[in-house]
Amino acid sequence: MKSAVAKLNELKVILSSYGGAVIAFSGGVDSTFLASIAHDVLKEKVLAVTASSETYPEEEIDAAVSLAQQIGLPHLLIHTEELADGKFTANPPERCYFCKKELFARFRKIAEAYGLPQVLDGTNHDDRLDYRPGMQAAKELGIKSPLLEAELTKEDIRGLSREMGIPTWNKPSLPCLASRFPYGEEITREKLAMVKNAEAYLRSLGLETLRVRHHGNLARIEVDPKTFPIIMEAAGEVSQKLRQIGYSYVTLDLQGFRSGSLNETL
Repeated sequence: MKSAVAKLNELKVILSSYGGAVIAFSGGVDSTFLASIAHDVLKEKVLAVTASSETYPEEEIDAAVSLAQQIGLPHLLIHTEELADGKFTANPPERCYFCKKELFARFRKIAEAYGLPQVLDGTNHDDRLDYRPGMQAAKELGIKSPLLEAELTKEDIRGLSREMGIPTWNKPSLPCLASRFPYGEEITREKLAMVKNAEAYLRSLGLETLRVRHHGNLARIEVDPKTFPIIMEAAGEVSQKLRQIGYSYVTLDLQGFRSGSLNETL
């Protein structure tokens, strides 16, 4: 089995072969690691692009902009309109395909405008094990996934990021807010706001790894089982606050946090 350092060296070789790239940059663990290494290898021939939309909390977009400045990355902020696409808001199992197809097409045009030959995303080696229709969109548009190609896992990326002083090494994963809705439930601006506000409130209690899954008028809270006591000690307040946000029922999922738990029904 290859070590994380060996995989990092392989990643550098892969990146050096590209000659320049636009990087899909969310400010998360994977894209920040990729952008940092790509910047070291390709120097000024890198452009990090962050897509701002209603499916991501504003503070995450602001954090990505600040992080790019901190690292010294050339950076571009664009705005996308997923909610204008009925194929996306209908929320079928292939929802992410429609989103990524439009997004990566825009990244392709940006790369052409800046004279950069490749577009890269932060897909890692673990992601191949989950249901990720966006990977098909990436394949169709020729988007490169160098972390996947170098077989870097999330654990590798966090460990290397920590050793290299990349500040996102312990940042919780935060996929887009559309991932909180069961397939088939329409995604609306109002529902996204409910999820965003509910999760922001729970984070204010000191919870980090969490999701609020939106099941109509029911909120299903997923947190690390070790933090169940935090929820239970504030159960009355949590219920009241989420009811004020718009939920009629508030539940705690006894299985705890699971990334992509809504894919379990597929």
